[in-house]
Amino acid sequence: MTAYFSLFIAALVAATIFPAQSEAVLVGLIVTGEYSVWLLVVVASVGNVLGSIVNWLLGRGVERFRDRRWFPLRPKALEKAQAWYRLYGKWSLLASWLPIVGDPLTLVAGVMKEPLPVFILLVTIAKTARYAILAAITVGLV
Repeated sequence: MTAYFSLFIAALVAATIFPAQSEAVLVGLIVTGEYSVWLLVVVASVGNVLGSIVNWLLGRGVERFRDRRWFPLRPKALEKAQAWYRLYGKWSLLASWLPIVGDPLTLVAGVMKEPLPVFILLVTIAKTARYAILAAITVGLV
């Protein structure tokens, strides 16, 4: 049970703006052969999607702080991200699994007021597919 919980936390944190590596935890647990691969994929996916929802919520509230000096995104950078999201729309959330751009993309979806049900559906597809493919590759190598 501790392993599943650790994977859940790693996946949740990895989906936020904090640097973390849930893929390494997933692969490590699969390689041991002691855990259900599909349950590991589900746990990692749920944690990662919940972390993305945290980003979406932060995005929803970010507008009121955009002109503050301590705000991490410069107004021009935020405007650029918003323009990019307008161009590609909700379908860009299918790239939310990508390193570096995926997590900010989920934050911008909140800024752009993407409806939460649509957000959850697209992010769940993307993140679960990533973990499922990684698990399949790992199982094939073991």
